[in-house]
Amino acid sequence: MRELYEKMINEAMTAQRADVEMVKAKRGQKFVLADTKPYVDAVRKMTAIGDQSRAVIDLHKNSVISHAEVLQSLTTTVRPEDDPFVEHYQTPVVLEILKSQDEAFAKSVDAFTEAIAAAEARIGLEAVRRYGGFYGPTCVVDFALIPGSTSNVVNRVLQKTDIPVEHKQAILAAKSWGMNTSYGFGDTFAHALEEGATPGEATAKEVEIMQRIYRNPIEAQAELMDAAGMTSFDARKYMSEYRRRMEPTVRAAVDDGVHYANILTVPAYSVGDVAHHIAQSTFNMCKDDVVMAIIEAVTEVMESSLKNSLDAYKSYWDVLSLATGASAAATEYILELDALNAPMVVDLLTKRFHNYVLAYPARGAAAELHNCDFMDMIYRGWKLIDKARKGRNGADETLTPMVGKYPVDLSPIHANEVLMNPQWYAYPACAITVRFSALMRLADYPCLLTSEPVTATMMTNVIALEKATPAAPVRACKNCATTSLVDQRQHYCQWKEAV
Repeated sequence: MRELYEKMINEAMTAQRADVEMVKAKRGQKFVLADTKPYVDAVRKMTAIGDQSRAVIDLHKNSVISHAEVLQSLTTTVRPEDDPFVEHYQTPVVLEILKSQDEAFAKSVDAFTEAIAAAEARIGLEAVRRYGGFYGPTCVVDFALIPGSTSNVVNRVLQKTDIPVEHKQAILAAKSWGMNTSYGFGDTFAHALEEGATPGEATAKEVEIMQRIYRNPIEAQAELMDAAGMTSFDARKYMSEYRRRMEPTVRAAVDDGVHYANILTVPAYSVGDVAHHIAQSTFNMCKDDVVMAIIEAVTEVMESSLKNSLDAYKSYWDVLSLATGASAAATEYILELDALNAPMVVDLLTKRFHNYVLAYPARGAAAELHNCDFMDMIYRGWKLIDKARKGRNGADETLTPMVGKYPVDLSPIHANEVLMNPQWYAYPACAITVRFSALMRLADYPCLLTSEPVTATMMTNVIALEKATPAAPVRACKNCATTSLVDQRQHYCQWKEAV
């Protein structure tokens, strides 16, 4: 298994470094799609070994390659306002391919859309709760089933839909790691209400859009982009050409016995580095030396920690757990260098959210999404660091958090010249909030800390070994930071009830 673990680490870190190195080289400059070539080249080198399904690896590789080439045929750059959407065009296409190839699945999707209408009371209740901030900060597009998320609502409807369970799992996956359109639950309801509709009228509009994204996902996504003013490229041409390129890959995955849930997710979560993580918004954000240094240091901690345990792993899941745990511990440790910690930040951002609801009642459905990701990450890191500090006690030894049985190497943080010299970036005698302030920028955009290219690459490797088991959404408690520390919303989660 050592060969597999090493492959997972090398492929994941090559993807991460392709992003980080390009961002460092181009930060503060103009983004062009040619800048994404190092990431695409890294993905091209992904392989299937041993018992891994080549069809799963191809879903990842061919989606990234198709995405990059189609985009470059349509435009030379993507506006910051449009870059979050680039990973939302793939699942609608794959969903329509599966529906066209499998009549039984198409009938199940139709039955689900009818069930949405039958669940009008639940749709209305959940939309009201999201509008009013009832659940606190939440991820409207979640990789699990937290309260207020689209996947949570979809799961509730699916529980009462009489279709095969494997079809339920596929439909659920399409709105988690799979991103079936850019729509986030509750957005139509909130805007309708603010524009003068009654709650009943707003609920009817919400039901309609939720049905549309499953009945006609490609056209629904195109219409959403029209409404959003997406002008970087022609969304309809993109999806048409992406479908032409990906149809054989999807068919091969079906023939290989890959679960539809995985076919719907892998092509979407793999493409975000092309014109989203490597993008103008990232180049702009990383003009700040401290922001850039944090991303670099966390990357170094991840890679060092992963490679140090290469001969110790017991499972490929351990590799993924250490990757995310190491980045969580590293980010929390940087926060603690400024004498702050996760409980303080979770308290701050959760309180801010409740006030944000008052200030912006028609806020975007995804407004606090990445704040949640950031809080969950540092909360996990805080628990790891706290345990390590208590274990070390007063001893004069290196602080070494443990993710299970695997140590996290924090030394790259101390080796980072920028992070160790905050006085270069503020009034020198008072430079006690420099690292924290940079982390607050990253709280809105933690994708290279959590890290998405690493988790996407590793998850594809795992799914290639467990192709018949739906990987998304995660059927486990996320230990949400705000749930654990502020808002007692455990009763409203759906992780145990996932179809």
